Amino acid sequence: MASSSDTANAVRGFVPPQNDDERRLMRRVEELCRVAVSRGIPRYTGFLSDREQSLAQAACNKAGCSCIRFWGGFDAAERRVLCIEPPDAWQEEPLAYLQCTAYGDKLPTHRDYLGAILGLGLERSCVGDLLADPEHADTFYAVILADKQEFINAELTGAGHCTVHTACIDALPARLAERPRRAPCRRLPCRPCRADAVLAAMLHTSRTRAAEYIAAGRVEINHLPLKAAHETAYAAD
Repeated sequence: MASSSDTANAVRGFVPPQNDDERRLMRRVEELCRVAVSRGIPRYTGFLSDREQSLAQAACNKAGCSCIRFWGGFDAAERRVLCIEPPDAWQEEPLAYLQCTAYGDKLPTHRDYLGAILGLGLERSCVGDLLADPEHADTFYAVILADKQEFINAELTGAGHCTVHTACIDALPARLAERPRRAPCRRLPCRPCRADAVLAAMLHTSRTRAAEYIAAGRVEINHLPLKAAHETAYAAD
């Protein structure tokens, strides 16, 4: 059960931690804030999902720490690192980039590359966004933690059914860094009602199909998956 302190200084829409992993994340962020501010040194997390970023922001608010930013390698990144950087402290570069070129008939997908990198024994928090090059079908770019760049560059030799050549690069190509961020979900001005009814209206589909999406764990509210089609959904003001 989340304590009242979990929601201290939380903005509207924030959902308190739901399990032990989320509570541990918030405690870890609070501790990083205390260390960074008291010692005047920067501290960084691994890559965080949207939900984890929301929890990390709440933890920073609770710790009274404002010298923070979220950075994922480019403005539209979805997975981002929390950077706690006190004023006048020396700065580290927490992120690095790899260019991956595949050789084979069936080129690797996003899932293939992610699986190959995690298969090296790394955690998901070590890997940020993976971007396909729209101009070169055989090329992907990976945003990763800086201290994992050399290891991945040396060890990643294949993905899917293809051989892969990697190269360390200083930045993403501008055409990728400028891509628009994923559009937010459409909002409907309606009274509280069943989640499957709201989703069906948003997707212009049947409530049966909407309920199937929810049962498959593909629908989230405030970055938390819906557990049942009959849960209540509230429209934003």
